[in-house]
Amino acid sequence: MNSTDGVVRNGLPGRGLVSQGLVSQGRDFLAIPGPTVVPDQVLSAMHRPAIDIYTGSLVAVTDSCLAALKSVFKTGGDVYMYAANGHGAWEAALSNVLSRGDEILVLQSGLFATTWGESGALQGLRAQVVAGDWNQPVNYEKAEEALRSDKNHNIKALLAVQIDTASGVVNDVPRLRRLLDDTNHPALLMIDCIASLGTMPFLMDEWRVDVAVAGSQKGLMMPPGLSFVATNAKGKAAHQNANLRTHYWDWTFRDGPEHYMKYCGTPPEHLMFGLKCALDMLLEEGLDAAFMRHQLLADAVRSAVSAWGGNGLMSLNIQDPSARANSVTTVVLADGMAPEVLLDWCEVNAAVKLGITIGDLHGKGFRIGHMGYVNAPMILGVLGVIESALYANDWEFASSGVAAATEQLGSALKSI
Repeated sequence: MNSTDGVVRNGLPGRGLVSQGLVSQGRDFLAIPGPTVVPDQVLSAMHRPAIDIYTGSLVAVTDSCLAALKSVFKTGGDVYMYAANGHGAWEAALSNVLSRGDEILVLQSGLFATTWGESGALQGLRAQVVAGDWNQPVNYEKAEEALRSDKNHNIKALLAVQIDTASGVVNDVPRLRRLLDDTNHPALLMIDCIASLGTMPFLMDEWRVDVAVAGSQKGLMMPPGLSFVATNAKGKAAHQNANLRTHYWDWTFRDGPEHYMKYCGTPPEHLMFGLKCALDMLLEEGLDAAFMRHQLLADAVRSAVSAWGGNGLMSLNIQDPSARANSVTTVVLADGMAPEVLLDWCEVNAAVKLGITIGDLHGKGFRIGHMGYVNAPMILGVLGVIESALYANDWEFASSGVAAATEQLGSALKSI
């Protein structure tokens, strides 16, 4: 492998690496934790002319998408759609239920809850962060202490993520609801399920989550560009007195009688066409089946990483097996191992794009995304490319991860 400047692959600038790429011809595969693979059916659904935004079939598309989203969120509450990414959904959620100067309790378990809290601080909220480790779920004990010490109930909302894609952790949302109940604290429970919706159970009403945010580009099998905020009656009641409301995010305006008001202007038509198709696909598969698919594929990935790392070469970032996400696996390499060697080899030689590590883990490993429109050959193929990269770069590993993954998956399917 030689290096050169200005290398362009598939129309995009590379990292400065060039290779013969003898086995890279064919469709590139994106194995990062978002955006994820978009099904051909969804791409085809978006490839159509624009239509009228006020009446007719677009109204039916909106109604279908909102009904399907309620099914996926498992809520009888209201769902709002925005032409925005997840960061937009964060801002929409906070602005609709909180007021300037309100205090929020942010539970760290990686990068994204704290980033959500920082977004709130820029909106005029006061963020209190409960520090957590990057290889564990949120610190439930410290969160309980913070709630019990808040005698005057200055904390108006508790913010957490169900899955953090930076660390690869999954947090126990029902346990967070119990913390609020056990401390008799009235704060809103606000959950980011951007990386979990459609990949694992999220029972908004049963768990009494007051506000939830999600995005289109992960488990929902869509391109980036749409985000969603779901809320219950408690969230809608808080909305009445919120003074952070702005015209674009405002739920009251979006509850208006005209169709365009649901989008505060021109609807993102073609994304909606794709979303309807993606949600139809997800519900046709069945949520329970989709959750099991993600579980099986995640277990295969984790088996591979554990096999490769039996000699200390690499390890799963999340220590507790029950807290490992089924949508992304974060891998930490041994000290002195350069992840870019592995990342570049996979991309240039085999057209597989792995995720970099970010935040506190930046430069320490890599991430494998396995959410959304993925199946066994796609994930086993990614694992095969990674193992080929280990061989090609003379990285000594304990045992075959591909063999471990196939054994894990085959045994699991045999027992079902």
